[in-house]
Amino acid sequence: MALTAEAESRLYRSLRAAAGAAAHLVALGFPTAVAVLARPGSSLFSWHPLLMALAFSFLMTEALLIFSPETSLLHSFSRKVKVRAHWALQLLALLCALLGLGIITYNKHLNGKAHFVTWHGLTGLLTVLYASGQCAGGVLLLYPKLMKNWTLAKLRLYHATSGLVGYLLGCASLMLGMCSLWFTASVTSVSWYLAMLCPLLTSLVIMNQVSNAYLYRKRSQH
Repeated sequence: MALTAEAESRLYRSLRAAAGAAAHLVALGFPTAVAVLARPGSSLFSWHPLLMALAFSFLMTEALLIFSPETSLLHSFSRKVKVRAHWALQLLALLCALLGLGIITYNKHLNGKAHFVTWHGLTGLLTVLYASGQCAGGVLLLYPKLMKNWTLAKLRLYHATSGLVGYLLGCASLMLGMCSLWFTASVTSVSWYLAMLCPLLTSLVIMNQVSNAYLYRKRSQH
């Protein structure tokens, strides 16, 4: 028997809420697993995977989930509070990413190894540069009067969609990192596939969130 429109809507919202809850767990669980694996402090390199996992799995994911209508941890707060929290988390994510990039660059230099010669290295560099630009662009939303010829709605749309691109780049960088010799030497078999599913799951949740909040709304207005 076909579901009624109301029942279908409730089911869809329930599925989105479940997926969002899973994204919160993955956002925290993945960096925790990386920390156990890398044992930060055991070497200079050990800080790189942890900082990048914190930046793109935990901080950036939580910064975006703040605006989720189903699973935001600040659901009862005003949009102004959510925007400030989003900014703080994104800034922390960028700082972690810059520090992680600096550490791996210096570590390669100490060991006489070439840098930015792998897909992971190139994608990681592009992601950090993109995130830097995205954070700078976010200033326009805090001070929209700087862009007199642009409406606030248009600025939000472009910031959200370009932010989604940056987030997907971050997830791609994490997945490429899990193809590295360091990771594959320690994580094998089913555990490796489960680890690869982590950024895939969060990216799908964030894509759905942004699409519903901006892209589908924009399409329906035409």
